[in-house]
Amino acid sequence: MKRREFITLLGGAAAAWPRAASAQQPAMPVVGLINFGTPDGMARLGTAFQNALREAGYVPGQNVTVEYHWLEGQYGRVPALVADLVRRRVAVIATPGATLAALAAKAATTTIPIVFGVGEDPVKLGLVASLARPGGNATGINFLTQEVVAKRLGLLHDVVPKAVRIAVLVNPANATITETTLRDLPEAARALGLQIQVLNASTSREIDAAFATLARDPADALFIAADAFFTSRRGQFATLAARDRMPASCSNRELVEAGLLMSYGTNLADTFRQVGIYAGSILKGAGPADLPVLQSTKFEFIINLQTARALGLEVPNSLQLLADEVIE
Repeated sequence: MKRREFITLLGGAAAAWPRAASAQQPAMPVVGLINFGTPDGMARLGTAFQNALREAGYVPGQNVTVEYHWLEGQYGRVPALVADLVRRRVAVIATPGATLAALAAKAATTTIPIVFGVGEDPVKLGLVASLARPGGNATGINFLTQEVVAKRLGLLHDVVPKAVRIAVLVNPANATITETTLRDLPEAARALGLQIQVLNASTSREIDAAFATLARDPADALFIAADAFFTSRRGQFATLAARDRMPASCSNRELVEAGLLMSYGTNLADTFRQVGIYAGSILKGAGPADLPVLQSTKFEFIINLQTARALGLEVPNSLQLLADEVIE
């Protein structure tokens, strides 16, 4: 096992059976799940995926083996990992919230079913022929990141109305999300009369360096692009933002629960659940070509009121009522 890749093999109990008995058992199908987060940071989402498989009648360790490949922001490891899954001919490759992994899998195999969760248009990405009729070997869920970017910036402006200069932190290693964010955000910023300053970070040290840049050249608020590695570093973000008294907007609740100011975005647990449902359907015999691409309908607006108070921000009751959850 490589140090930076955490693989959970559910179904290993079979190794304890007598060799002759296990030889009589049919091999369990293997589902390989790829995400760029960390094992501890993504545990809740892995559970959502696993529960969806159970609903379809597949219990990890009994009639299916699930390999969780949490790559901890190491996007460069995707090609080798996908090649290994294809070589072993796993039953399904699942890539919730991992667009680069979905694209790599699509390029590597035309036969192994792929169930993706992507924030960009899967037709434009070349993953499917159309949403209604995917064709080929891939299907999944589109959680509409590009449509959410402008909305999230607007909500940040509502929560921090005096902010004019917004720092935007992207992970250049996550090329598709970075491209989408930097394409859609400037127009939304101009419409609100905001200025943006782009910062890059692909490692924990570079996150520290980005905040050091902001200490020298301050911004009024921070817009953190959607990225699984950023989510896995939520403790670091919370510490730095609190130290520098920086109002920060992110794409999911995990960072707000850690102490950032607010989030708006798709419900990631629901995305993992939907990917799990489709993976279960495929294990039962459904073909990806016949499963239409779903579009996410669950979006969450979360405000950390304790953080707002610490920053000296007064969040209007109207915004608190609009929020799906207010963390006291």
